[in-house]
Amino acid sequence: MNRFQFVEDHQRRHGVKRLCIVLVIARSSFYYWRKTTAGRAARQAADAKLAAKVRAVHRASDGTYGVPRITAELREDGEHVNHKRIARVMRTIGLAGVRLRRHRTTVPDPAAAKAPDLIGRDFTAQAVNTKYVGDITYLSAGGGKFCYLTTVIDLASRCLAGWALADHMRTELVIDALTAAERTRGSLKGAIMHTDHGAQYTSRAFADACRRAGVLQSMSAVGSSTDNAAAESFNATFKRETLKDRKGWSSEREARLDAFRWLHRDNTRRRHSHLGHRSPIAYETASATTTTLTEAA
Repeated sequence: MNRFQFVEDHQRRHGVKRLCIVLVIARSSFYYWRKTTAGRAARQAADAKLAAKVRAVHRASDGTYGVPRITAELREDGEHVNHKRIARVMRTIGLAGVRLRRHRTTVPDPAAAKAPDLIGRDFTAQAVNTKYVGDITYLSAGGGKFCYLTTVIDLASRCLAGWALADHMRTELVIDALTAAERTRGSLKGAIMHTDHGAQYTSRAFADACRRAGVLQSMSAVGSSTDNAAAESFNATFKRETLKDRKGWSSEREARLDAFRWLHRDNTRRRHSHLGHRSPIAYETASATTTTLTEAA
């Protein structure tokens, strides 16, 4: 029990002075505590109300959002809160976001033709549809089976412009993702497509697909995940937020459904710190509006 509360509860029988001496607390501290009781009760009520909202946002994110994204979500809903208060409330109610690990899955082909590195670890872009990164990651689908997810990510908005999921890692998988991105954007002409040295990306078929789409191929250094860090980070986020420390999915169907659900939410709702805690679609919409206003002026 709080020592001040003990004094409050027993002061009529034993007196404040005697109780404070026995409990080794200053009487001035006790009187200050009693004076501020109403304020503390109000703060506790406010924290309880905030905790309910934090739980709702955390639950809506499938338990993945941490302090920064929950703070951004609540601020957008009109709550005047700072990240320190959110962190304190989350500690009190035992909530935490998902922390990330890095993964590397593609296997380089030492004999294949290489493209130059056109981005030099600069994973930013001034405009949408100018620089992309791509990678492949595996999804354990139970019974020793695997699915493979390949992605095409816009470095300006972090929007997943194209993706493909299959039970194989043949070159057509990465071509399908590039084709999907081309459909999404209408055209990829002049854009850079940066990947690692996986055999699928160094293949002649993928090079031909890039040429047909007007895409400039770019490749990271052999064996360096940091040279394709944006794609690696995306894969790590996807796995951590869908698996939540499980080793894999129970079936291919479950893996596909989880992937579709998360990938859609990542584009439309999930807040990215790189984008000022906006979703890729919200960022692209705001950028398009800004560009239109600038051109009109």
